[in-house]
Amino acid sequence: MIFPEKLQVIRKSKGFTQDELAARLNVSRQAVAKWESGQGYPDISNLIGISDLFNVTVDYLVKDNDCSVSAEEHIEDPDIAELISFRLEANRNTYAGFANEIGASRPSAHDYRYDKGDYTYIDTYVGGEIFSGEEAVFKNGTARYAMNYCGRVLDQRFSGNFLKEALRAASPDLPYRGPANYTDGEYTYTARVTGDISWFQGYEEIFCGGAKVYECFFHGGLLK
Repeated sequence: MIFPEKLQVIRKSKGFTQDELAARLNVSRQAVAKWESGQGYPDISNLIGISDLFNVTVDYLVKDNDCSVSAEEHIEDPDIAELISFRLEANRNTYAGFANEIGASRPSAHDYRYDKGDYTYIDTYVGGEIFSGEEAVFKNGTARYAMNYCGRVLDQRFSGNFLKEALRAASPDLPYRGPANYTDGEYTYTARVTGDISWFQGYEEIFCGGAKVYECFFHGGLLK
């Protein structure tokens, strides 16, 4: 991941608009827009300001792929590879696959569960057009992985079926939500992640005809 992508992810993860970030750094919104589009680069004082504001190192900001979006380095660990494979299978067989919804664990909640061998996957969320939830993977009854997410629908053109289609397209190199990019007709899904399977945060969007119609923040990792 390069600097413009990192800046967008950490800005959106804090809920800042470009105007709000510009105000905090005492620069113009146009300057922030140029940084995020790769048409410009902040000077060292602004890099330090971004570092302090988002609690990340300058080293992380300036080094490409310092914090990989990929889980590939962990796939060599057979236990982690097994967990990732199960999480992806469970994803395709619960909410994203219109399957295995169970009784609600909380008022007005939606719960999904998928079991295979030693593993259990449980996903629960509340809300609708604005929603929040958590998914977790258990092995032999012990929690091994969890992810929290919170999102909202921004336009009536949003398609839940397209979101589920994109989520089903997740792969082992980016197993958290959906793929980095997925397009079907006039709909486009994008996901950006900082970190890896052990500890990550990310942001996903859906555009329809060039307009953003959905967004969701998520974060999680392996549990000990």
